Amino acid sequence: MIYLVIPTLIWAFSFGLIGNALKGIDPLQIADTRLLLALIAFLPFIKLRNTNWQEKWQLILLGALQYGVMYTCYLSAFRYLPSHLVALFSVLTPLYIVIINDLRQRCFTPWYLLATILSVFGAAIIKMGNIDSNEIWLGFGLMQIANMAFAFGQVYYRDWKKNRANISDSSIFGFLYLGAAIFTTIATLVISQQPPIPLNATPTQWFVLVYMGIIASGLCFFLWNKGGTQTSVGVLAAFNNAVVPLAMFASLFIFGEAKGGTPEEIGRLAIGSLLIVAALLIAKRK
Repeated sequence: MIYLVIPTLIWAFSFGLIGNALKGIDPLQIADTRLLLALIAFLPFIKLRNTNWQEKWQLILLGALQYGVMYTCYLSAFRYLPSHLVALFSVLTPLYIVIINDLRQRCFTPWYLLATILSVFGAAIIKMGNIDSNEIWLGFGLMQIANMAFAFGQVYYRDWKKNRANISDSSIFGFLYLGAAIFTTIATLVISQQPPIPLNATPTQWFVLVYMGIIASGLCFFLWNKGGTQTSVGVLAAFNNAVVPLAMFASLFIFGEAKGGTPEEIGRLAIGSLLIVAALLIAKRK
């Protein structure tokens, strides 16, 4: 599970970096820049002879879906929703992972479903603050598309790679970033009508973008999908929400973005974290 633990820890701090250091940059430019940098980082590792053209296209399309569609919809949701609702609506990802996996395998896994529901409840308790009444359903719809794209990508890559155990992850992952970068570049040009990269970014912002692109996106997405091939679907689903308590800790005590760290928030954090840990234990045991 170490391949899932490392991205979880890194992503917990990514929220604070995006919310503070990258203010003023178009969200789609952030997504496209991160994926372009991830593509550049993994280009040297691509081995063209390891896959045929059909497999290459499968990976390119998978990257466009798992990362391109996910990033585009997820970041576009900020146009319609406050950040706490974006975070709240992301907790359904584990549920989609279990449902998609069961549909692909034509089976039903009640223990994994239980672990997923516990994980969703845990993350929801942590993120459930004072929710505004005028929620915008377009934002909710965008978040569900993002959740399903990311969930499907994890399950599909897990199955694809298990059928090709002789192929190393590093030799093919550049194809995923290629598809993702193509998709987000087109989305940035069409939706935001701006250059694919933020030409007006400050040196500090570029430093953060390089870190986010190579480490938080490039390395972490690679480790995440690789970890998904080496663990059960239940653990993979529960880990999708394990980042929530860690991100909450980082926001409260490092970036200072939470509302003062009240006893109520700390209590929600503790209860939600216990539910997520219980979900991981149930999934790991099964």
